[in-house]
Amino acid sequence: MKGPISRSLRSLQRNVLAGIITIGPLFVTYLIFSFLLQSLAKAGLPAVRLLAAHFRSGWFGNPWLQPALAVVLTLVMLYVVGRVTSLVIGRQLFGLFESILERLPFVAKVYTSVRQLLDSMMAKKGSSQRVVLIDFPIAGQKSIGFLTRTFRDATSGRPLAAVLVPNAINPTSAFLQILPTERVVDTDLTMEQAMSMILTGGAVGPETIHYAPLGAEEANAVDTPAGV
Repeated sequence: MKGPISRSLRSLQRNVLAGIITIGPLFVTYLIFSFLLQSLAKAGLPAVRLLAAHFRSGWFGNPWLQPALAVVLTLVMLYVVGRVTSLVIGRQLFGLFESILERLPFVAKVYTSVRQLLDSMMAKKGSSQRVVLIDFPIAGQKSIGFLTRTFRDATSGRPLAAVLVPNAINPTSAFLQILPTERVVDTDLTMEQAMSMILTGGAVGPETIHYAPLGAEEANAVDTPAGV
C-alpha cells in the first residue's frame, strides 16, 4: 500500500514543481507589466478625467476605457518629451529646467542621484559605465553590479570603483559598494541582459558569463602542475 501512495506523492510533487517552473516566469512577467501599466495609468488619469469633464460623451467619459486611455496618453507624452529633448532647442530648455532644479537644496540631491543612476543603467557600449561582477555579500559569491564611476583613494592613490548592486526582482533598492578596481570583474553583458537577469532572478540571461577575471583561467593553468 505504501508503494502506490509513495509513487503518487512523488508524482504530485514532480507535477507541482513542473507547474511552478512553467507559471513562475509568467507570474513575474505579469507582476512587472502590471506595475508598469498601473504607474502609466495613474500618471495619465488626471488628464483623461479633465478631458472627460469637457467631453461628456465618447471614450473619455467611459470609466472602463479611462485606464487604457491614460496609459496611451502617458506613452504619447513620454514620446513627445523624448522627441523634444532630442532637438537642440529642447535640450536647451531642459538644461535650463535642470539648472533650476539644481538650485533647490533637497530636490537637487535626489534628482541628480536618480539621473545619474538612470544614465548608468542606459549607458551605451564603450562607455566607462558597464556591467561587472563583485564579491558580494561575501567573498566567493559574485553579484551583478553596475560600475558607475572610478576615482582614487585620497591617502594611497589606489584606484577605486563605485559599483551599484541592485536587488534581484526588485531593483528599485540597491547597495552602493566602494572597492578597489582590481576586485571588479568585467563582463561582456549588456545593460539590457543584466537587467533581464536581475528582474527574472537569473531565469533569463546569456548561456555564458565571465565569472573570473579575463586571463585568470590561463594563469591558473600555467601555475597548476600537470596531473593535478
